[in-house]
Amino acid sequence: MSGHLMGVYNRAPLEVERGQGVRLWSTDGTEYLDCVSGISTNALGHAHPKLVQAVKDQAEKLWHVSNIFKIPGQDALADALCAKSFADVVFFTNSGTEAVECALKTARKFHSANGQPERIDIYGFDGSFHGRTYGAINAAANPSYTEGFGPKMEGFHQLKWGDKEALTAAFENPTTAAVILEPVQGEGGCRATPEEELRWMREMADKHGVLIIFDEVQCGMGRTGKLWAHEWAGMTPDIMAVAKALGGGFPIGACLSTAEAAKGMTVGAHGSTFGGNPLAMAVGQAAFDEVSSDAIIANVNEVAGYLKQQLHGLAERFPDVIVEVRGKGLLIGVKLVPNNREFMGWARDEAKLLVAGGGDNLVRILPPLNITLEEAREAVEKFETACEFARTKLAA
Repeated sequence: MSGHLMGVYNRAPLEVERGQGVRLWSTDGTEYLDCVSGISTNALGHAHPKLVQAVKDQAEKLWHVSNIFKIPGQDALADALCAKSFADVVFFTNSGTEAVECALKTARKFHSANGQPERIDIYGFDGSFHGRTYGAINAAANPSYTEGFGPKMEGFHQLKWGDKEALTAAFENPTTAAVILEPVQGEGGCRATPEEELRWMREMADKHGVLIIFDEVQCGMGRTGKLWAHEWAGMTPDIMAVAKALGGGFPIGACLSTAEAAKGMTVGAHGSTFGGNPLAMAVGQAAFDEVSSDAIIANVNEVAGYLKQQLHGLAERFPDVIVEVRGKGLLIGVKLVPNNREFMGWARDEAKLLVAGGGDNLVRILPPLNITLEEAREAVEKFETACEFARTKLAA
């Protein structure tokens, strides 16, 4: 491995060479069942034929031209996203963190356009993750991501997840611009905000003129069993960041907004060199068409029900290994007794199963949304093997 890479990743000792569907192969030929999916990104698995064809077809025509020109693919994908969401307008980015950055700017610009430039305060929650740009890390305020990067940015505040009293005060603060949250936290521990609380947030936001920003970069795009995670609560945000599954593994993100919330985003207010490039738009359209289909959503709910049932069964059999099973849809978290990093290694090496880490000492199971029941059974068998190995290590 090159010694010239910046050492910011704690990489697993696995060199991947190729993938197909839910499977990955390392450079030494070892086959793994991939329940990481690029951390909820490869929503249709690896090398999905429709996405591969979309890349080939567009790559032979046009990659990049700049946003100084009209890009028909942007109009087509924006129309599709708005047709299946609350949104009226879309800004395309290259990643989730860029989508969040646009969302934060949109919220503050909204209040400035309304003659209230003092309304800059953004309230986030502990356990959240919104990306790695300055705005995103300050919105999440995880000390491990903000330490060493200078003073905290003005106007960003963190609340304790589930503290309704503190959140009430935030809504009532006359300088509050927006509240940002993941309807189902990913990295923070697969915690789903109760549906009645999301509905209450909508009421409070409307009452006090505050915007709601949802970060559905990980939990959106069918992952929870509905196209958007907030649909379970029967309410909508004002602004939403999406990415990951939107490109099925190809770099693309989007900031969705109502026309009212985006009223301040006029010419020159924001931009991106690569955001919305023709190649990304072609792949994004192909991925969105598949992920938003009734067949995929139905499959998520069927497989999620099976996996949750089986994992709860394993929790009963291995109380010395598994503390709790949580999450929504195919964003599943398993809280562990042993160190989650160690367990990830045992699953990888002993069971050839790849799972992701997460906060609160859990592992995340994030298979492709088109995983079959047969493949899900294989995942459960491999997870059981990892639990059996963990039990022997704990007993030693």
